[in-house]
Amino acid sequence: MDFLELVKNRYSVRSYRPQPVEREKLDYILECARLAPSAVNFQPWRFYVVESEVAKAALRPCYHRAWFSEAPLYIVVCADEAVSWKRSSDGRDHADVDAAIAAEHICLAAAQQGLGSCWVCNFDLPACREALQLPENLRPVVLVPIGYAADAPAQKKRKLLSEIVEYR
Repeated sequence: MDFLELVKNRYSVRSYRPQPVEREKLDYILECARLAPSAVNFQPWRFYVVESEVAKAALRPCYHRAWFSEAPLYIVVCADEAVSWKRSSDGRDHADVDAAIAAEHICLAAAQQGLGSCWVCNFDLPACREALQLPENLRPVVLVPIGYAADAPAQKKRKLLSEIVEYR
């Protein structure tokens, strides 16, 4: 599958089959995330794979959606602002940007492996920190449920290129 086809086929899955994700597919996804680019190559991320029943039960209250509870595993992408690059001209911290790039690598790699995912950023951050017992320097940025889709993609609603691109 070429890249454009992969991007067109990836969608936000909101229903998962109970089938477990094979370790080799998970390892592939994590390797793709590890190789994501980051500002000045500082790689200020940490990935938490939440797959045990105890850990999933602790994480699920962070995002109250029935479909979220169906996922066989979650990858929590965290940013470490203690090691992230800050732009010298304005002090802008790129931890969130770097974590977002890695999270999108996770979503695309999952799709390439025949798995579904969904980008979840509207979650209870303090509850997530507590559920994972995160150290102070790590901030969860994205929760990514991963598994085999039990739903079908809806028609994507995207702006036309003419609405979002300017040539100068």
